[in-house]
Amino acid sequence: MLAVLGLLAFHDLIDISKCHYLVDLDTAAETPREPRYSSNKEDWVTIAYKPFLDASRSSKLLRAFYVPVLSERTCLPPVKMRISGTLSKQRRYRGLFSREWFFSSDPEMEMESMTVNVTIQDFVADVVSEMFFRNKQQISMEIMFLFPVDSDTVVHTFHATMGNTRVEAMLCDKKEAQQLYKATPGMENLRYLQDQWDLWGPVFACFLGTVPPNEEVAISLCYVQELPLHPDGAAKFCWPRQLFPPPKFIRRHLSEEEIPEIPEDLHFRIRLQSARGVSHIDVNSSCSPLQYTAPDQTSAEISLKSSPWIYDELELLVYYGGPHNLSAVVESRDPKAAPGSLLGDPVVMVTLKPSIPEVVPGPGHLGEFLFLMDCSLYQDAQNTLLFLLKSLPLGCYFNIYSFGATFKAFYSQSVEYTQETMDNAVGRISSICPDLGGCDLLGLLRSIYSTPLLHGLPRQLFIFIQRKVSSEEQAIMAEVHRYRDYHRCFCFPIDKCESFYISQAIALETKGKCVCIHSKMTMTSEAVKCLQQALQPLASEISLQWDLPLGLEATVIRKAPEMIFPGHQSIIYAQIHGKAQDPEADVATVTFQYRVGSQPFHYTLRFSMSPSADDSRFPVHRIAMMHLLWKLAQQGTSKSEKEDTWHSAVKLSLSLRVPSAFTSVMAVRMEQSDIEHRDSLLPDSSMLLSPSCNLVPCQLLWLCGSRPVWFKSTKFWMVQKCQLCLEMLSPKASHMEVLTQLSARYKEQKSFREEQMMEEPTALNTSWDWTISPLPTKLCNISSIRVVVALQKANGSWALTSALISALGLRKTAVEGRSLSEDVKPVVWATVLALVWLHQYKWRVSWSELLEAKACRWLWDRAEFHPDECLEAANSLLGCFVEPTIFRI
Repeated sequence: MLAVLGLLAFHDLIDISKCHYLVDLDTAAETPREPRYSSNKEDWVTIAYKPFLDASRSSKLLRAFYVPVLSERTCLPPVKMRISGTLSKQRRYRGLFSREWFFSSDPEMEMESMTVNVTIQDFVADVVSEMFFRNKQQISMEIMFLFPVDSDTVVHTFHATMGNTRVEAMLCDKKEAQQLYKATPGMENLRYLQDQWDLWGPVFACFLGTVPPNEEVAISLCYVQELPLHPDGAAKFCWPRQLFPPPKFIRRHLSEEEIPEIPEDLHFRIRLQSARGVSHIDVNSSCSPLQYTAPDQTSAEISLKSSPWIYDELELLVYYGGPHNLSAVVESRDPKAAPGSLLGDPVVMVTLKPSIPEVVPGPGHLGEFLFLMDCSLYQDAQNTLLFLLKSLPLGCYFNIYSFGATFKAFYSQSVEYTQETMDNAVGRISSICPDLGGCDLLGLLRSIYSTPLLHGLPRQLFIFIQRKVSSEEQAIMAEVHRYRDYHRCFCFPIDKCESFYISQAIALETKGKCVCIHSKMTMTSEAVKCLQQALQPLASEISLQWDLPLGLEATVIRKAPEMIFPGHQSIIYAQIHGKAQDPEADVATVTFQYRVGSQPFHYTLRFSMSPSADDSRFPVHRIAMMHLLWKLAQQGTSKSEKEDTWHSAVKLSLSLRVPSAFTSVMAVRMEQSDIEHRDSLLPDSSMLLSPSCNLVPCQLLWLCGSRPVWFKSTKFWMVQKCQLCLEMLSPKASHMEVLTQLSARYKEQKSFREEQMMEEPTALNTSWDWTISPLPTKLCNISSIRVVVALQKANGSWALTSALISALGLRKTAVEGRSLSEDVKPVVWATVLALVWLHQYKWRVSWSELLEAKACRWLWDRAEFHPDECLEAANSLLGCFVEPTIFRI
């Protein structure tokens, strides 16, 4: 197991060649292991940590700390990780849990072996798994199985076998399920689990009953998943660490020939398929070499040799060949299904990943920016909103909302960013009043989503939240998921905020970003960094054009989104109707068109209508059906049409066992003698009421606890976890130098994080929050910066006023008496002065980059601007040295 301790006195005693012991994180007790490296045995306890990668991939990330102890039986005190200011990577809770321990993870239910077969086709994974657990206790235990699900995962098969009984999950009509739930004993346990447990997020939960001592439990779990895109373009597949057998330590007396190539308890095979060709893989575990099973390298296989390191989940990155902008996968129909139905027709999956050049969009193409501020943050809101407003570019649209028990908007609808609207908004910032009531984020989001996009411009939300969103998390996520293709969210929960995990989920769902605001990270700097990301060019006006063989036509199930942001992709599903007039004509064409600013782009792909692979499990059909059922659930129709839609949706959902808003999950316990050999769930829910079937509590739940059960953004948690390790292992700096002076107005407001005194760390104090300049700099007054920023015009310029001169710390006579060319106007001179003054403190105010960029664009549009002359005069007057590169846009 892993443990992380701040053993600062021994940070120099690092020697990876003397690893003898590992410390159990749960008991903090010494656990003897055979040495991994040959050395003499010494009386040391070894505490090893590895931030987030396997040692085989980067040996530099593995460290060992040695602490002398009195004997080998000495135990260490329990480890308590500091959580103030940082967030450690949480475990993903998946697997068997004991009810006796308040649903906490039970180490006595140990996995003995597993067989997993994964088929990855482009960005869809089909997982078939079978896991074997055993009750190691001497008493019987009542257990349940949990598996986190998200909006891109469909769990379609689950059953567990214990002795002569089998528990099997099934789908049934949601209306009929209400009657079945009343007849199911133990449903109150699910309600307790939903309201009282400390986990948060959507899960598949099923109570399995009582397991006698030394009894084996065999669990079969099958699901399909739309894989996320890794930043480098790979398809990313993950498997939880909890669903691996415990590591077996190989004794050193075994020779290499005696060590099995693949453990007997681990059978994990992964098949890779893509018409573009499989280029290579990257996996954080030992595996067999990539074996190509097709001459054109369109299919390949690998097998795991071992589970990932300690607490790490399996992470597999699959890289494909060919162009990444446009690809297609065709899945064949089910010959048993009626033509014209979704299952009776082929389905094509099209992946869109636009190439977005780094261009500057023209005015009016920058989008709509909405700032949602929790009223309880009214003190911090003043500075944050001021700097955000000043950083916006001309031509965009914006609005500001304050929310608490109710919500209020600055404007009835978003307004164009001009000098007048900016001044009006800045003047109204102080009107945000504290509200200690509820937190109606759901009502605010519904109000925003009900407003159509302005001129088709991209909509981006900045959500600042401190209070808990009561019990509306599931409804909020449903709304966010419904409109996820129409906007992006940047969320800023406050440190120790109870709404952090829903903020993270909102950001992940909309391909945004979540930043936790804590003691070392100012709200303003992080918000402006996200605004800088939001201002990057994006793909809009997206369309697809199909050219199919005569007799065929495409019906889009999930249409193209309104926009695609840089570094992201979108997957479109379409059903192919009809019959080709020419049976031998199987080549189709799809054209992908979009715009970046005013620049058009288009890509054309020719693909075969023949199925890319012979797969009778229909993973692409299942994902397409998930999107179709979601679309049917959102349609507003008359009562009679709703009834027809309901029956057709239930039939559709049951055909491939895809959960939806029209169905509910149930489970039954049956004797093995009553189970027929079949590969499908019970076809008729009325059979559940028969005497031979015992109903078992099983549901898709939304847990409302405080720890996440899933998240896709591994990068965010990697950074936070690594930051935690570095901070705990860094010695505290002494003789700190004060770098800021607080203004008299804000000295009493200790919560005002912008004006907290910062200390310059030593070289060993690694900080992820601040950019430290290696050069000595002058003291910086935050209040003066606030005044200078407040005086900037919407176009990026400054007027030469007494207020500006005073904020810059200059005298009016010195500024006005400076000898410059006659054609240099005062507004140009004032803008250069303010720009240079801000730039010299850029190491401290990292959020000034957008303000400087606005000023530079305005200066270059002025014919009377002489950069060399103005910069020399400004450096001389301010007593600094700023290089001419400051004027680069």
